[in-house]
Amino acid sequence: MDILVERAEGVMTITFNRPEKKNAITSSMYRAMTDALAQAHDDASVRAILIRGGAAAFSAGNDLEDFMKSPPTDADAPVLQFLRSISTVDKPVVASVAGVAIGIGTTLLLHCDIVYAAESAVFSLPFAQLGLCPEAASSLLLPRLCGHQLAAEKLLLGEPFDADEAHRMGIVNRLLPAAELEAFAFGQATKLASLPASSLRVTKMLMKRAHTHEVAERMNDEVVHFGKMLLSPEAREAMTAFFQKRRPDFRQFD
Repeated sequence: MDILVERAEGVMTITFNRPEKKNAITSSMYRAMTDALAQAHDDASVRAILIRGGAAAFSAGNDLEDFMKSPPTDADAPVLQFLRSISTVDKPVVASVAGVAIGIGTTLLLHCDIVYAAESAVFSLPFAQLGLCPEAASSLLLPRLCGHQLAAEKLLLGEPFDADEAHRMGIVNRLLPAAELEAFAFGQATKLASLPASSLRVTKMLMKRAHTHEVAERMNDEVVHFGKMLLSPEAREAMTAFFQKRRPDFRQFD
């Protein structure tokens, strides 16, 4: 299975399990994660959620082949259902990031409550490089988190950045040696699971309440632009170049 869901010590662990594709996410994987988050919401024995990938990759982002077969052009698209779920889930969410975290592999972290990363992790937000715009309300949340200039550098250039910079930007809480990451992140999740569920739920609600509507509205705005841009000549050139393993040429477009 490409998504593994396990329960132990009050923690639901959701694991990307597609290492041969660097945990690139398909529509079926988004549906599985949305279902898991719904189960976590309904299951009183689940007190915290941990999202993790593998040693080489947290997630390489969307599986572009699957993505082009089923583009997210409406609010019922699996990726958008997942984003709504992770942005509104009322239980604490911890992420454990090793290897690469590309595109939504980085933006989903903006909806997690606590993020731990391996010192060797690498992040990137290559939306503009693909002829697209940001998603997951990252055009709102990233500038708010780290300031306009840093967010602009990451979202406009789309170049990779290392774990130290992700930590300085506030995307990541703490960096750890790769060999220690999984055990530490799970240990922190179990600490959360041992605390009063109502205290965690209300504290998270109070922290997020001020921008809950704003996040939902920005996600909707982004998807309108994203859907249009996905059909643009620039995006077609970017996707074609990706599959042909060459550099895209955008000089022909205004």
